[in-house]
Amino acid sequence: MTDTSNTSTASATTDGRSMKELMLAGEYYVSSDPELTEERERAKDVLFDFNAIRPTRRAEREEIIRGLFGHVGANCWIESPFNCDYGYNLSVGDNFYANTGCCILDCAPVTIGNNVWFGPNVGIYTPEHAFDAAERTAAWEHSLPVTIGDNVWVCGGATIVAGVTIGANSVIAAGAVVTRDVPEGSLVGGVPARVIRPITEADRHGFPIAR
Repeated sequence: MTDTSNTSTASATTDGRSMKELMLAGEYYVSSDPELTEERERAKDVLFDFNAIRPTRRAEREEIIRGLFGHVGANCWIESPFNCDYGYNLSVGDNFYANTGCCILDCAPVTIGNNVWFGPNVGIYTPEHAFDAAERTAAWEHSLPVTIGDNVWVCGGATIVAGVTIGANSVIAAGAVVTRDVPEGSLVGGVPARVIRPITEADRHGFPIAR
């Protein structure tokens, strides 16, 4: 069970700002704060319903996601099961697709561009717990935003951690753990992920492209 005994002390040392305000400012906050806990529970309830809806009931599924996320572009499709912490910190562009098992811990803003695809079991984790064991047990953490540019393919089992920006037109290989920024137009892979090579015209097969 998480120790919440430090919550009142924290409030007295943060100029009266709420834990939610500290979270959104990228500062350390207590994640077991009642307001934040209530918001996470609400998101869990919403996603329980979403994950139980038949895939063929597309309009109903889309309505739930649009009500949960901060912004949703056109033609968004997310497979079940999907999980996130809050939902309101998530912004996805047009033609976003997330395969099954996607988990986004959106304690900080997660901004996803147009034409972004996720393979199965992709994880995006914006929070970082305190390294000190006592502070971690008291639920102290801070969160950093994640940004993914247009036309990015994140392959199955990849993990993207707090504070990372992925440049447009990049590919994240299966199982990669992305701990630093990715330059535009790069293929990255490994643990931790590194740039394997740039993506160039040599990667184009000449397939017909519908307009």
